[in-house]
Amino acid sequence: MLLAVDVGNTQTVFGLYEGPELRAHWRISTESNRTGDELAVLLEGLLPEVEDVEGISLASSVPTLVSAYTQVAGSLAVPVLVLGPGVKTGIAIRYDDPREVGPDRIANSLAARERHGAPAIVVDFGTSTNFDVVGPEGDFVGGVLAPGIEVSMDALSARAARLFSVDFSTPPTVISKSTVGALQSGLVYGFTGQVDEIVTRIRGELGAEAPAIATGGLADLIAPHSRTIDKVDPWLTLEGLRLVWDLNHQEE
Repeated sequence: MLLAVDVGNTQTVFGLYEGPELRAHWRISTESNRTGDELAVLLEGLLPEVEDVEGISLASSVPTLVSAYTQVAGSLAVPVLVLGPGVKTGIAIRYDDPREVGPDRIANSLAARERHGAPAIVVDFGTSTNFDVVGPEGDFVGGVLAPGIEVSMDALSARAARLFSVDFSTPPTVISKSTVGALQSGLVYGFTGQVDEIVTRIRGELGAEAPAIATGGLADLIAPHSRTIDKVDPWLTLEGLRLVWDLNHQEE
């Protein structure tokens, strides 16, 4: 079995694959100071079949954790593939400096192309809201980065003395009569408007009605209100990691 690991700045997502089938998945908070030993103990608790893991495919936005997961792979005596420069991905990166593209964005774009065709737009709701664009030829052609929902809420509550963090849920009405409802309305409908405007402009530049696929932990909060998001694919990044693993181990 393959363990796919997507380490984001805020959350880490694990996916356990048996062949092309996602057997199980978990989402935890990312802690950048975790050691390899701590991660090994954590995985033993999450994965009763940890001894059946045959490899780890890793995308990490936190450089300090790459060595920790490499140590975990060593303790399990399995190979680890770290998505980054020099790794075969099967997708051309049309970017001024391809090294600047986060590994999760590459995984998203590859999986979107394979699962949903090209062109396509991935909207990934993470620490930042990433818009990753797959062009008509199936290449990664660039995208947009915007502050994420949780980051925006944290910044607002930190800078405004009378405001505070709220649950991420849809309020009953847009016009709210409480501070909680007003904040929720601003988050949900503000970010919905942001997504719709950016996706519309991307489609205009592409000259194609590319489907927009939402992924990430808060995709289900925004997608129901968006007029441009076509599908929600919550495990898109994990699927991209599986595809990259398979591509680099075809001859084994």
